[in-house]
Amino acid sequence: MEDTQKTQLFERTAVPKAVMTLAVPTVLSSLVMVLYNLADTYFVAQLNDSIQNSAVTLAAPVLLAFNAINNLFGVGVSSMMSRALGRKDYETVYQSSALGFYCSLFSAAAFSVLYTVFRTPFLTVLGADSSTSAATAEYLKWTVTCGAVPSILNVVLAYLVRSEGSSLHASVGTMSGCILNIILDPIFILPWGLGMGAAGAGLATFISNCAACGYFFVLLYIRRGRTYVCISPKKLKFKRSIILGICEVGIPASIQNLLNVTGMTVLNNFTADFGSDAVAAMGISQKLNMIPVQIALGFSQGIMPLVGYNYASGDVGRMKKSILFAGKIMAAFMAAVTVGYYIGAGRLSALFMENPAVVAYGTRFLRGLCLAMPFLCMDFLGVGVFQSCGLGKNALLFAILRKIVLEIPALFILNRLFPLYGLAYAQVVAEVVLAAAAVLTVWGIIRQLEKDGGKR
Repeated sequence: MEDTQKTQLFERTAVPKAVMTLAVPTVLSSLVMVLYNLADTYFVAQLNDSIQNSAVTLAAPVLLAFNAINNLFGVGVSSMMSRALGRKDYETVYQSSALGFYCSLFSAAAFSVLYTVFRTPFLTVLGADSSTSAATAEYLKWTVTCGAVPSILNVVLAYLVRSEGSSLHASVGTMSGCILNIILDPIFILPWGLGMGAAGAGLATFISNCAACGYFFVLLYIRRGRTYVCISPKKLKFKRSIILGICEVGIPASIQNLLNVTGMTVLNNFTADFGSDAVAAMGISQKLNMIPVQIALGFSQGIMPLVGYNYASGDVGRMKKSILFAGKIMAAFMAAVTVGYYIGAGRLSALFMENPAVVAYGTRFLRGLCLAMPFLCMDFLGVGVFQSCGLGKNALLFAILRKIVLEIPALFILNRLFPLYGLAYAQVVAEVVLAAAAVLTVWGIIRQLEKDGGKR
């Protein structure tokens, strides 16, 4: 089956229009996802209880670990599908999507069981103590024990749908769950509703992810016979070439996420030494910082199908124009946001809690974190290009450089030199180096492809 509308988007639509068609819905869904994450923090913070707010912050690395599975089967399979579409190899597209769906389903269930069995040591590693462990455990009961499967499946399905150019449908599915979460949060969290605190935030997330999964299943049923995404068990084939193609991109993306979890856990453990107010403030700052970060990530992920398709089809000129256009848009936006965040850090932090100590911590944390934004977007774009082209080794190298070589050592050094406040500046140290490396590496890839006439 060949969908001429999707072929036209990848091959003939003007580059700016093609990029925006794919990227804007992805960015919007990323924004809504950030808003729903902020909603958890915001409504829990309205309780004016730093322990409840700390519970959401301490649980964040576990939820971030979901992305290890999302990236393995979401990024890996979507890259495989886009490149197969560029080669007109439709059977590989069907088999890749089926393999990604069922492997993510099994992995999510295994994650849920693993956390539930080893809950106590998990909480210790996360930095929870006698005052925060109970609230953290209640939040994770809903988001992980009950919610791992729908949370992971809805993200992976969005990746699969986006890989064939249906960025709008992928974003609507994701946003539907996020919007429902925002509606449910105050009802479940606040005293005038169910008054469940952090546990209520977890329950709202679980219900919302189930709704998002429902959207994608209905979409695939309605579009059966007119979509490249296939979740039929009949297409589940464990072919060596498909498995290797998925793992080549998915495993580095997954390792990258696990390293992010490690970095966040180290950061939270350092912050926890300074008390629950500092932990709550760091959580608020990280959530605020995630707004522009998710926009940059959404933009880089949105153009992946376009870059991967044209890489596989040999249209280097179109691939180059897509990357350059995306880079200009992202760099200009992130520079503007950095200025706004630095100036307005105090007011933004005060939106969440009235506690003067938390606001004071949050102001200084946010000013440090936001300085990485202009550099981080170039890093994200570079990694997105690597993943689109199946260059998993490049993406893995950048992940190792980011966390193991640069950011985590910077956390130790800066915390020793500038206790607590130095932690917020570790990311910018890493991203300055990685942004330069990303630009040079992507430019080298394009030049080599041009030299080879698009042949790989």
